[in-house]
Amino acid sequence: MNTKFQLHILACLLTAGALSGCSRNPVTGRNEIIFMSPEKEKALGAESHPSVVASMGLYNDKNLTAFINEKGKAMGKVSHRPEVDYQFFIVDSPVVNAFAVPGGYVYFTRGIMAHFNNEAEFAGVLGHEIGHIAARHSASQQTKQVFTQGVILAGSVLSPTFRSLSDQASQGLGLLLLKYSRDHESQSDELGVEYSSKIGYDAHQMADFFGTLKRISEKSGATIPTFQSTHPDPGNRQVTVEKLATNYQSAHQAKYNVNRDVYLRKIEGLIYGVDPKQGFVEGGQFYHPELKFQFPVPADWQTENTPAQFQMASKDGKAMMLFTIAEGKTLDEAAQTVIKNYGLQTSENNKTTINGFPAIAMVAKQVAQGQTAPAADAAQIASWLIQYNGSIYAIHGVAASTDFGSNFNQFKSVAQGFKSITDQSKLNKEPDRIRIKTAQRDGTLRDVLKDANMPDNKLDDIAILNGMALTDKVEKGMLFKTLNK
Repeated sequence: MNTKFQLHILACLLTAGALSGCSRNPVTGRNEIIFMSPEKEKALGAESHPSVVASMGLYNDKNLTAFINEKGKAMGKVSHRPEVDYQFFIVDSPVVNAFAVPGGYVYFTRGIMAHFNNEAEFAGVLGHEIGHIAARHSASQQTKQVFTQGVILAGSVLSPTFRSLSDQASQGLGLLLLKYSRDHESQSDELGVEYSSKIGYDAHQMADFFGTLKRISEKSGATIPTFQSTHPDPGNRQVTVEKLATNYQSAHQAKYNVNRDVYLRKIEGLIYGVDPKQGFVEGGQFYHPELKFQFPVPADWQTENTPAQFQMASKDGKAMMLFTIAEGKTLDEAAQTVIKNYGLQTSENNKTTINGFPAIAMVAKQVAQGQTAPAADAAQIASWLIQYNGSIYAIHGVAASTDFGSNFNQFKSVAQGFKSITDQSKLNKEPDRIRIKTAQRDGTLRDVLKDANMPDNKLDDIAILNGMALTDKVEKGMLFKTLNK
């Protein structure tokens, strides 16, 4: 969590910023109703990009960034909208995800870059995202966002910095979580095959990557990778894209590249999974080595960490907590800002200390805009503002009024557990990184991973990372991925 940035991306309803009109779709050639002009798309992308960067951070790898821009620019030229100024970025997130926003902005997480096993897999997903832009899917989509329960709660109660964004930027940010229709996804898969093939890549590899996504989904159970969560079943798409690739190559005889080894060497040293310096959960505690604090995480609660905030919620969705930086130079100023921005009516507001640090504890209800008093069913909030190391941090516990009492002690326990980190092993924790090794003998993937001293509890994950099964054959001299510090 990088507290330098205060912006918080939350889902919002997509509202049209321009008058509707009849436009010709650049891909299909058909006339259709579009609520957003190309100029508006460009403006939305430019306005939302700083917020994407603030919320997720950019991953600092000049060579890998240069690679995705080189391939992206080449693909943009062969797309149905070559006039768009396409721009490509790697965001610092472990989630397996790629997304695009209007105006030509395309983002890959380091998590998805780690899971590609050749340039052709990357090119297929790149073509899919450019396809969304080329076919103007965001502009034509007329559905509301679908929110998770936790995001609804966070968005409606704890979103002052989000409200500070301009309306147009808010609309652009809402596009990040937009669920496209199945027709849009199918069309983008077709375009992914076409565009990646046109710049010389074997689109069969795009199909193989859907197999990787399916395995990630199956291993994680109910947790679906973000790239997949708004898309149809990856197993079905794997079969469909395989056929599309075969048909395209039959109609366009050429040499199509895979470039496995050259890609693997590009991602040597790429951070994999959580980067501890941004904060991590371990042993029932959230640690932030750079900011040097920790606090407890309730057992069995789900967590999500971003550069802007740390959020956690009970599995039943009846309670959530949010940790972020507070606005204000003093505790009193921060408290008043929280009350004003969140629209709160406080019933308790007390100065206290938490592990020796000055703090303010508040209990409040949210007052709906235009009302003078909270509704009977208004969300109830417990907030602790803590002054520590030159900053003021906010810990908010939120629940419906009917559930607040049963969760208050849990909220209080988390806040009172805020303290300095003294454990050097936590302060100096290093991330896992992708390490590329060469097989020293013929064998199975399991054999070469064991030769590389990979622990048994990581073998399944590393097999998925390699796009292989542990029983797959590996030949001497073949490159493969491992994980190490």
